[in-house]
Amino acid sequence: MPASIRPLSWGLPLALLVLSVPPTQADTRGVEFFEAKIRPVLIEHCFECHSAKASKVRGGLLLDTRDGVRNGGDNGPVIIPGEPDRSPLVKALKHDGLKMPPKHKLPASVVADFATWVKMGAPDPRTEAKTKLYRRMTPEEAKRFWAFQTPGKSAPPKVSRTDWPHGDIDRFVLAHQEAKGLQPSSDADRRVLIRRLSFDLIGLPPTPEEIDEFIKDTSENAIEKVVDRLLASPHFGERWGRHWLDLARFAESNGNADNTPFLHAWRYRNYVIDAFSQDKPYNRFITEQLAGDLLPSSSPAEKDEHLIATGFLALTSKPRAQNNPNFRMDLVADQIDVATRAVLGLTVMCARCHDHKFDAISTKEYYALAGIFESTQLLSGGVVRGAAGKRSGPIAGLHTLSAGEAMGVREGPAANSFIALRGESNQRGERVPRGFLAVATREKAPVIPTGQSGRLQLAEWLTDKDNPLTARVAVNRTWQALFGRGLVASPDNFGALGEKPTHPELLDWLAVRFVEDGWSMKKMIRLIVLSRTYQQSSNHSAINYKKDPDNLALWRMSPRRLEGEAIRDAILAASDKLDRRRPTGSLVRARLGKMAKKANFVVSESPCRSVYLGVPRGAPLPEILSLFDAANPNLVVARREVTTVPAQALFLMNSTWVREHARYLARRVLDTPSLDDAGRIDRAYLLALARPAATAERERVLAYLRGAIGSSRDPETTTKAWTQLCQVLFASAEFRYLD
Repeated sequence: MPASIRPLSWGLPLALLVLSVPPTQADTRGVEFFEAKIRPVLIEHCFECHSAKASKVRGGLLLDTRDGVRNGGDNGPVIIPGEPDRSPLVKALKHDGLKMPPKHKLPASVVADFATWVKMGAPDPRTEAKTKLYRRMTPEEAKRFWAFQTPGKSAPPKVSRTDWPHGDIDRFVLAHQEAKGLQPSSDADRRVLIRRLSFDLIGLPPTPEEIDEFIKDTSENAIEKVVDRLLASPHFGERWGRHWLDLARFAESNGNADNTPFLHAWRYRNYVIDAFSQDKPYNRFITEQLAGDLLPSSSPAEKDEHLIATGFLALTSKPRAQNNPNFRMDLVADQIDVATRAVLGLTVMCARCHDHKFDAISTKEYYALAGIFESTQLLSGGVVRGAAGKRSGPIAGLHTLSAGEAMGVREGPAANSFIALRGESNQRGERVPRGFLAVATREKAPVIPTGQSGRLQLAEWLTDKDNPLTARVAVNRTWQALFGRGLVASPDNFGALGEKPTHPELLDWLAVRFVEDGWSMKKMIRLIVLSRTYQQSSNHSAINYKKDPDNLALWRMSPRRLEGEAIRDAILAASDKLDRRRPTGSLVRARLGKMAKKANFVVSESPCRSVYLGVPRGAPLPEILSLFDAANPNLVVARREVTTVPAQALFLMNSTWVREHARYLARRVLDTPSLDDAGRIDRAYLLALARPAATAERERVLAYLRGAIGSSRDPETTTKAWTQLCQVLFASAEFRYLD
């Protein structure tokens, strides 16, 4: 339990358990979630009986203020932050005992949103102080706001230590450090650097042979050769495609009550991986996902690729159409959210029910975008349902694929959208012409021709070189993937509630360079990893730490924990059990229930790369992925949580799967007859940690082996002792962290 909500004594009332600190800038994602998912439902379904304006407040419970939610009603607190299963409000929404609303049950997706909100700690900005702090940005202020200015490529600043920078990135960083009286760290050890590069670029550890070759290479371009080899690897797309799949809320089933299988979502996954491997220009990558079905193609295979790309808009966790008058607009809201949050870094969906509380985005502009997606038909492959819930056929125009074998979208009847008052589809306001956001439009926005949805023009607007956000957001995410923290710490919110950039001139310089280099992700990654900033060690400096404890000035490389996928793949690679081939199709198997309405999913275990494992909603992931903070496929995830909990260490110590692969690693080193025990110890360390054992470590391990094996000639005794050593390596912090 966080210290902020820990009870002072066991004798205090239970209501004190719900006290928590007001949200801060670091809690912006929770505030955004409340504004987009929770506040509209409270207004529509709860305030009639549970607000200060109600003719009679039911149960003494007020839900129109943050304090009212926290204090609860006559029967005590209604939420326990962090524990949705114990929160009476969530139980009531499920109609588990008390029923709220009493006359009808809300859709399962809405109940799930409340459970997610409570699990997040029930963030709620509705306090007087926060209202003043987070007031809405005016259009005039938006014109001056940093994120809505076209990026400019300023000249790199002059620095005192002219011998330190490798290039312009380093000049921006060093100038920032010098202004704060900081000194950059020393260069990383070569073993540390090649391990860092290998995991960052392909998500796999370097082999002992690759390490040895790099250490022995004394040429001036030794690092460049390693970087270029990794960028050309087919595994590059598997690593960097996973970053995008987090944003695209990739999953292989619908979720919610029906949980319909997405039989061909894997095609979109493969499209993303291939796009990164082929270094598809980022502007083209975005365009294909929003409007691939509208693009010309030179071959049937290219046409199919374009259609598969639009799966980006079809991967939503769709609510049920039954008894949900907002079904169509819920789908549209998801498409607006993924398109704008992933590409622009803006929380446009917050304007569905009211003008955006913080950014200069109006409800009218939201429905201008909504009209684009209302004019689009969503297809999920096989027997699917369109945007209005009607059964639809497969995607027209597939050639090399057999007949929906894809998810995607196609043009529907073009129409402008009505404003849905308070987000309710049956309460119509004025009709709004399809269009774009003024705050992110520098010149005249594209004109949407009559009879077209506007998706092609939306893609054109998003990828215009003068769009102030698209390139900035993309390079910031690239920086985040390589450093653990973006130059803007809120990667999916460049608006008023987001963080300001630590190095604004560098961010703009990178954005302009990105466009100049043809929107090439590989060129941008290469530019960053060849900087001396990236190649610094993680060595601690007490002097620097005192001045900049959060390392915002980048005076060292902050240690980072590997994602669950990389930890799993590293174990497989070290044990020599990793199958580096791409599996055919999907590893998800659906087992339909008796009524064939709800599927139970099984994810087949496979030694393939983790990116290819199945991701059905509502089914457990492999334990190693769920424990190490895999992305939630129901959300647009721009930055994964990084938790440290006892269950992680317990898994590495007790998991049958980990022990099994520790045994494989043990057999791998034992089956090398040319090595003695000291050499085998070094080999195990190299395979697991990318370095040989230190002298003291080697002596301790040798002493352990002598004690564990003794005079025994039983091969199983020897294998067991070495297995325990290998499991210790897998369970070590060094194995799962990058220096």
